[in-house]
Amino acid sequence: MLDLDGTSLTQEENKLLLNPHVGGVILFSRNIFSRDQVQELCGAIRKINPKLLIAVDQEGGRVQRLKEGYTLLPSMQKLAAFLNSDSDKNFPFATDLGWLLASEVIASGLDISFTPVLDLDNSSSVIGDRSIGNNPKEVIGIASAFIKGMNQAGMQAIGKHFPGHGGIYADSHLTFSEDTRPLSELESHDLLPFDALKLQLGGIMTAHISFSNIDKEIATFSKFWLQDILRNKMGFAGTIFSDDLSMKGSDYVGGIEAKVGKALESGCNMILICNDRPAALGAINFLEKEKISQSHKITKLKAAQSISWTGLEKDVRRKDIIGKLNTIEK
Repeated sequence: MLDLDGTSLTQEENKLLLNPHVGGVILFSRNIFSRDQVQELCGAIRKINPKLLIAVDQEGGRVQRLKEGYTLLPSMQKLAAFLNSDSDKNFPFATDLGWLLASEVIASGLDISFTPVLDLDNSSSVIGDRSIGNNPKEVIGIASAFIKGMNQAGMQAIGKHFPGHGGIYADSHLTFSEDTRPLSELESHDLLPFDALKLQLGGIMTAHISFSNIDKEIATFSKFWLQDILRNKMGFAGTIFSDDLSMKGSDYVGGIEAKVGKALESGCNMILICNDRPAALGAINFLEKEKISQSHKITKLKAAQSISWTGLEKDVRRKDIIGKLNTIEK
């Protein structure tokens, strides 16, 4: 999965998206300036290669790429504070918000948003209010309801960042990041949401963190984490996404070929390479050289239904949700 330069496709990108080793596109803020433009861009991508998975980071709060013409959502932590004041612990409003987020993303021509964040926050510099909280039971309950709403709209949920990015202050975008906690502590805390929600998740994204007292490799490059724990012990059968391999937290193994090789060997089904076109091209060359074929799992993540903005703007459920959202501080 790779990114694009701007708000429309370049001639180079038109050719690139036809490459059999490109399985998806992720949109960032620089690719977006209006709802109509996003629909046009996604339409152009689909016209070139309808098999591609189109994704975005649309979590709410400070991580919301689609803004102009879209419902501005609170951070998951603010949502949790609001929901915990409600006596109904089935969290129906979380279901409504999951449906609303997914509906607006699908109506714009995309397939998935990389959400929900399942990290249990403990003063992380990069996770913070993106996390629902630090109580596993609370996170599981709210995330489960949120995913239910996403599924109602026809979107698969992608939980992140396995096995948990919330336990350290360091930001793996910027540096090699290490968590020294033992496996027993992670099993009784950080891993609980991933395990409890494994049957509801269409995909899981890895963390570029080394749990050095368990396995020196970052989780993205770790057979222990992705095969022994996630696949075999937990029984997760969905798609495993690497976090972005252009992040500094993955640099310790070497260049892009080493990164791609390690990620695929560990068990990742789709690798993300963003904001580094030469690296993306290097990865494609490596995949061609090694004759590595595309994972069959990816197609299962396509949006399950089509939604129109015309219908969505008239939808009473959407209007009611937006009305209730106005009572929550963004």
